[in-house]
Amino acid sequence: MERENVIKEKSFDFALRIVKLYKYLQEKKEFVLSKQLLRSGTAVGALVREAEQAESKKDFIHKMAIALKEANETQYWLELLFKSGYLEESQFSSINADSIEMLKLLTSIIKTAKRNL
Repeated sequence: MERENVIKEKSFDFALRIVKLYKYLQEKKEFVLSKQLLRSGTAVGALVREAEQAESKKDFIHKMAIALKEANETQYWLELLFKSGYLEESQFSSINADSIEMLKLLTSIIKTAKRNL
């Protein structure tokens, strides 16, 4: 259960960083990609929270798998924002490290849950 608390905290902190990045991108007049980033980046934490109330182990795995997909999509938008010049390398490196950590944590939780099914 301790791992789920780690993912709960980290996914919330990640969502907070995404919201701050979204505000920054709005100031730079980037409205389309930033909206996609905001949607997928905040969905990760919301799905992790949803998984807490899963009706079964399979439901838990399903919700975590969707969170993983959203985390993967978030990484895509971050890469696109970096490659298109909206994010500087230092900004990208920092939040991308969090994104990669999110992907690894979710993958590990899903694998463990499937093993224990």
